[in-house]
Amino acid sequence: MSTIQRNSLLGAATGGTGGGTGSWFEAMADAWGKALDAKADQISAKSAQIGDASADKPADITELTAMSLEMGFLSNSSHTALASVGSALETMARKQ
Repeated sequence: MSTIQRNSLLGAATGGTGGGTGSWFEAMADAWGKALDAKADQISAKSAQIGDASADKPADITELTAMSLEMGFLSNSSHTALASVGSALETMARKQ
């Protein structure tokens, strides 16, 4: 996991969004969004690099594929985390 992703998720876990407003659940969602945005930017940059005819090597294609798979993993993980926490919050709200 990259430093950006770790820092974004750590900020969410400690309740920090930079703005000081909103719930920790919103902070967690924001952190996941930032992590996904950062990975998407990396994929876009690598894709543009590969578009250049001089950089079209199998190693570059393989790296782009790995980055895309990592993006899929992050996306699935964010969905699972947000859905699980949302469900737990819903359960807690019903029991009050």
